[in-house]
Amino acid sequence: MKLFDLSGEVAVVIGATGALGGALADGLAEAGAKVAVLGRNVERGNARVKAIEAKGGQAAFFACDASARGTLAEAHEKLEAKFGAPTILVNAAGGNDPKVTTTADNPFEKIPLEAWQANFDLNLVGGVFLPCQEFGPGMCKRGKGSIINIASVSAHLPLSRVVTYSAAKAAVLNLSLFLAREWATKGVRVNTITPGFFPAEQNRKLLFKDDGSPSDRTKSIWAHTPMNRFGESRELIGAAVFLASSQASSFVTGADIRVDGGFLSQTI
Repeated sequence: MKLFDLSGEVAVVIGATGALGGALADGLAEAGAKVAVLGRNVERGNARVKAIEAKGGQAAFFACDASARGTLAEAHEKLEAKFGAPTILVNAAGGNDPKVTTTADNPFEKIPLEAWQANFDLNLVGGVFLPCQEFGPGMCKRGKGSIINIASVSAHLPLSRVVTYSAAKAAVLNLSLFLAREWATKGVRVNTITPGFFPAEQNRKLLFKDDGSPSDRTKSIWAHTPMNRFGESRELIGAAVFLASSQASSFVTGADIRVDGGFLSQTI
């Protein structure tokens, strides 16, 4: 028995057009899964598929807005017609809207309600709630499935400036625990991965100055991270393949695997 062989599995990765989701799609394909790349950016989605195929993997892109039930259902129908029923779901869509980033000029009390709701739609509704409603019941009916939701260190301890993102990701953890309990006897495992700090386009301006040097926020993050660096996207793959594999993690559900360089292990 090969613990980390995903041959014969069909993995849906929502948000695979982004840096972290894309790395997870790569890793699952390298482990043998057929990967359905779901996201809104067609150019990035097709590029991800080509990169996977260039390494001998199998993948296809399906345009989808995970916060819109109709496009999610349409993508589901198409990917199942191509690859068969999905056995793995990775919910990696998310991000922080600058409108809800708190600053001296934009304190908490001035966050627009519509921006707050939009951020929850992105990270919780489209990030986990709707995809789990779409793909979870079929997995339960077939008696097999692994759902991996991407949380954040800010779900455990709220970070300054990103209160809305932190609150939404905390809800992701809570919802994941609920689903782990609900579907445990139906052959579907639900777990989370908590990434630490991984530079991406959405947070680059917060982490680096215009000249490329680290910002004060980056220096603070590194000082709070025992490994004293940012993570690299491929460093998430091991945790994802472990949770995706029914051989390696058959008795694991409701777990949260932290890939954070020790960030949450340290206070002062």
